[in-house]
Amino acid sequence: MGNRKPDGPLRKGWTTGACATAAATAAYEALVTGSFPDPITIALPKGLQPSFTLKSHQIGDDWARASVIKDAGDDPDVTHGAEIVATVKRGADGSGITFHAGDGVGTVTLPGLPLPVGEPAINPKPREIMCDNLRTRAATLKGPADLAVTIAIPGGELLAEKTMNGRLGIKGGLSVLGTTGIVIPYSCSSWIHSIQRGVDVARAGGITHIAAATGSTSEAAIQKMLGLPETALIDMGDFAGGLLKYLRENPVPRLTLAGGFGKITKLSQGALDLHSSRSRVDMAKLAQVAVTGGGSADLASKIEAANTALEAFTLATSDGIHIASTIARQAREVAMATVSGNMEIHVVIFDRQGQLIGQSDG
Repeated sequence: MGNRKPDGPLRKGWTTGACATAAATAAYEALVTGSFPDPITIALPKGLQPSFTLKSHQIGDDWARASVIKDAGDDPDVTHGAEIVATVKRGADGSGITFHAGDGVGTVTLPGLPLPVGEPAINPKPREIMCDNLRTRAATLKGPADLAVTIAIPGGELLAEKTMNGRLGIKGGLSVLGTTGIVIPYSCSSWIHSIQRGVDVARAGGITHIAAATGSTSEAAIQKMLGLPETALIDMGDFAGGLLKYLRENPVPRLTLAGGFGKITKLSQGALDLHSSRSRVDMAKLAQVAVTGGGSADLASKIEAANTALEAFTLATSDGIHIASTIARQAREVAMATVSGNMEIHVVIFDRQGQLIGQSDG
């Protein structure tokens, strides 16, 4: 993630699901009473009752529409500042509350997600929160309980290109996510959610070998090396732990981990969060790997004084000491211990040009 975390206390935000709930609830009140509550107050899990200002509202014969602007707080969320629009119409008798994808909200096209193929990508928990708020209003206002709710996010199809939705088989736009309604800044919950759903989609598609990469260079290189389909590729980023712990409960027969020397070195030293601010390379341990591989005491002291793992790698290589495959083997041991099952795991290290520099076997 390229965004630098701001200093000081971080402001929480509201999930897309919370914003959709606010817009839908305001639209429903207008449908029944003819006027829009602004601000609109909703009930979220854990007893929270936030209020949202409406961005726009319109009303017709049997429908009403309202929108709110998503405020993700200090989280670098791609949907921060997006307009979340809800249109509520009276539904057919006995239909209950149904959900529909408007402009910019995706549709599920692959099995393995928590929604059936063909459904709008509005996750089960946001649906539940919307239904709870709409049913409460229906009881209070004695209004209709059969409703068709359409959620739209104008520009969402373009924003979705910055997410993993395409790979998960969500076509045409964004997903409406959020389990609590609150965005915890830099918790990266949407990224970890995408990793887990990527594993689910691969497993549902009968894929037996997945490849997870720390970045786009290593992903392109590993796809070229293994020739795997796109649904077998997981954009792991820094979240090796998020992936490996999920695979412990939801295994696949074969896993290949791919990344640059620095990130894989962190994994080899036991770090499961590979982000620069959350884990550091132990240079003394790296120097020891070089010595075990035949490096001199002089090389060891140079490596201990190096600023980065990549600098250490360059120093070792110029002395004819090849440490990348040893690091890959050690990283494989950490991964095996984390999944604690009988999965076949292979670790591959690429340089910044996507050239293979080491692997755990062969």
